Amino acid sequence: MPDMKRNIKDSVFTYLFKQPEYLRQLYLVLHPEDSDVTEADCKIVSLENVLSTGIYNDLGIQVRNKLLLLIEAQSIFTLNITLRLLLYLAATYKEYIEEQKLDLYSSKSVTIPRPELYVVYTGTRQSVPDILSLSDLYEGVGSVELHVKVLRGCEGHDILSQYVRFCQISDEKRAEYGRKQKAIDETIRQCIEDDILRPFLASRKKEVSEIMVTLFDEDKLREIHDYNIALEARKEGLQKGRQEGRENGIQATISTLRKHSFGRDAVIQSLIDEFDLPPHIAEEKVAQYWLQ
Repeated sequence: MPDMKRNIKDSVFTYLFKQPEYLRQLYLVLHPEDSDVTEADCKIVSLENVLSTGIYNDLGIQVRNKLLLLIEAQSIFTLNITLRLLLYLAATYKEYIEEQKLDLYSSKSVTIPRPELYVVYTGTRQSVPDILSLSDLYEGVGSVELHVKVLRGCEGHDILSQYVRFCQISDEKRAEYGRKQKAIDETIRQCIEDDILRPFLASRKKEVSEIMVTLFDEDKLREIHDYNIALEARKEGLQKGRQEGRENGIQATISTLRKHSFGRDAVIQSLIDEFDLPPHIAEEKVAQYWLQ
């Protein structure tokens, strides 16, 4: 089955931080020392279409031509975010070079904004490192390195912590009511009641609700697609397992799921379900065969 093309539409994250007042607040969470920054100093430079598959990045911020921040929001942890951010960074610098008409072939050095890369993780996994590195994706020493700081919010009430809490409440309501309008309504109601993004949600309730409905619909399509891919992979893995032995079946399942962009956690769970492996053994098998 071919990969399903997915149109990445506006999310609550990107919609929230398109608003200048919240964009400035987010920047101050990352750089509280720069209290003199104004809304006008923070320019959105998010890419509209980076790759031929139509992938968009979540948020790019250019501050006074001195600093470039690329920030991605994700609820499912993956080390692949480092490679995606490398592509986003290269494309963003390309746009900056063209906008500023910089001559890269001149003997005089050009000046570019200093990059900072972040991922806002809103999932439940606890064992997430504070820093992700591009070198985690390749073996040995390479000529290119890139570091991404993982942000998880905190117990405070800053705009980032409020966004993370909004996501947690949304997950709770979705678990309670399913992917229905009731879950969206209850998410917005509780957030306003708990003073989570209250001004934003109160003034833009309709827009936020529409965004969440769209994302719920996309999740349904993705689940159906992933289910069918996983079903094919399991059949292939089990068939090979019967023909070539249990170990080869495990390796085949890992290879097939990885080829279809399943993350490590999903593959581990598949091995637990299909081969009745203890969790620690499933993790060892994934580590053993992931790159083979």
